[in-house]
Amino acid sequence: MYKYLDKVNSPQDIKNMTVDELDLLAKDIRKFLVRSVSQTGGHLASNLGVVELTLALHKVFDSPKDKIVWDVGHQSYVHKIITGRKDNFKSLRQFNGMSGFPKESECEHDIFDTGHSSTSISVAQGIACARDIKKEESDVIAVIGDGSITGGMALEALNHVGYTNTDMIIILNDNEMSIDKNVGGMSRYLSSIIRNSTVNKVKDEVEKILQVSPGGNIISKTANKVKDSIISKFIPQECSLFESIGIKYYGPVDGHNTKEIIESLNKAKSKKGPVLLHVITKKGKGYRYAEEQPDKYHGVSKFDIKNGIKASNSVSISNQVGQKLSEMANENENIVAITAAMPSGTGLNIFEKNHPNRYYDVGIAEQHATTFAAGLAKNGMKPYFAVYSSFLQRAYDQIIHDVCITSKPVTFLIDRAGIVGNDGETHHGMFDLSYLNNVPNITVMAPKDSKELDLMLELSLKINSPVAIRYPRGNSYYLEVGSYDPINLYSYEILCQGKDIVILAIGSMVKNALEARDILLEDGINPTIVNARFLKPIDKELLDRLFKDHKKVVTIEDNVITGGFSTNINKFIIDNKYDIDITNIALPEEFIPHGSADEIYNSIGLSPIKIAEKIKSL
Repeated sequence: MYKYLDKVNSPQDIKNMTVDELDLLAKDIRKFLVRSVSQTGGHLASNLGVVELTLALHKVFDSPKDKIVWDVGHQSYVHKIITGRKDNFKSLRQFNGMSGFPKESECEHDIFDTGHSSTSISVAQGIACARDIKKEESDVIAVIGDGSITGGMALEALNHVGYTNTDMIIILNDNEMSIDKNVGGMSRYLSSIIRNSTVNKVKDEVEKILQVSPGGNIISKTANKVKDSIISKFIPQECSLFESIGIKYYGPVDGHNTKEIIESLNKAKSKKGPVLLHVITKKGKGYRYAEEQPDKYHGVSKFDIKNGIKASNSVSISNQVGQKLSEMANENENIVAITAAMPSGTGLNIFEKNHPNRYYDVGIAEQHATTFAAGLAKNGMKPYFAVYSSFLQRAYDQIIHDVCITSKPVTFLIDRAGIVGNDGETHHGMFDLSYLNNVPNITVMAPKDSKELDLMLELSLKINSPVAIRYPRGNSYYLEVGSYDPINLYSYEILCQGKDIVILAIGSMVKNALEARDILLEDGINPTIVNARFLKPIDKELLDRLFKDHKKVVTIEDNVITGGFSTNINKFIIDNKYDIDITNIALPEEFIPHGSADEIYNSIGLSPIKIAEKIKSL
């Protein structure tokens, strides 16, 4: 089916290919990617952009002896194809199938598990330093995007790499996109380099003049100093940042010119000390729809190749949040919104359109976003930081130190809470109830549905202290059960009055509890269902009434079982010496792999039918 791709089952199969053959292989790979991802869903645009770069890396270097570390890793599909896994793409991101990110357990060519941004330089430097201690012979390459390199961790790593002068190569894959359009000073800096691309030419000419040995490979220390002095005079000022911290800069290189990339990689490989190769690529290259809308085709569900992604009539919970916050800002001029490079993913692109002067995209910088919000709050603003649950983990110290100790009125809108599905371990929002539960001065809420989420946003305006509202990934939904009046602070609500057992559910698990109740009623079990919408403080008054009338209690949460909602209820029962049998249903204390959310919930006992079965067994 694919003339060149069918011949490739390992990196060795491309070693003897000519540049022309590699270009034809690249066309095959792009066709394969579009066809495959259209059937399974996955990260498309980012992978289409790195085809030639990945081929060149495996042409020049010998994986796994040479270590290629991918930042984030959602652009590693081509790497997976070349390293013998193309036949596994039918199971890409499926339950019990191939991961959409590098996985050490999946293949020896996947050097490090990744999923979050800005980690690759740190990992690669660690591997390189260990190599030097052990006196091993190998090249170490970090591949990082122009969005990820703006992250604080990446900048810290660059600083350390320049200081230690470690032999390693950093590939800066610059497509001017992370998921949305990149912002910030570093993005402007990289753009200025692209506009002035004379750096390599200057370096090449100076090095030719100063080569003092017949082979041209040995340059005296004096000549090296002269070379560095001359280059520093002629190199554009825009390109001096990397050089000034001790990292040799080469580029920009056309990331879709296979010959040029191979030559540049070989040149970088021959240098001592750290080298940064700046490669310019086009996100979505080779598929018209992805080229025109790379943000829309970053992560996709199944789609029709000919017609592209169909517009959806559904409103996501994230977009609902953006719309509601924008409406609130119409009435309250102190509301400001913050995102860490995820305006579309969090719905804040809606806020940006309506209130551009009160919207901030800080780039991939969750720590800065949190403390920046604290500063805004200090000077009278009401900041809302919308962020994925697993990404907020990065700012834990800032939540404690800069927001909660002095009780700044910052509201965290925690998107993608609970099981998110096909992205797997690195993206499940399964720890937020636990890691926030330990922190004083913060109110933590989780709505039963989208309508209650609006009410919680309104309530947050009245709370002059830190607030967190966590909600799941997916489309808006309404349970139409219970009250939708304004919420009284720290109050639970009884949704269904029963007599046999109390089920306390929080957040999106209220829906599963109600569906489990329907199953239980068929077997003659009539549970009381409680919407426990506050993680803390708990509604002690209501719980006291319920625990006097019931002898069996079940808690349900889509958070790891340790330290979250169930911990608070268990402690309340122990402290007050209630004579109650309690069962906690939650996520197991283990990292949960990828798959659809429904499949995962069923496999770990959190689907309605599994909840009902567990309660029957009591």
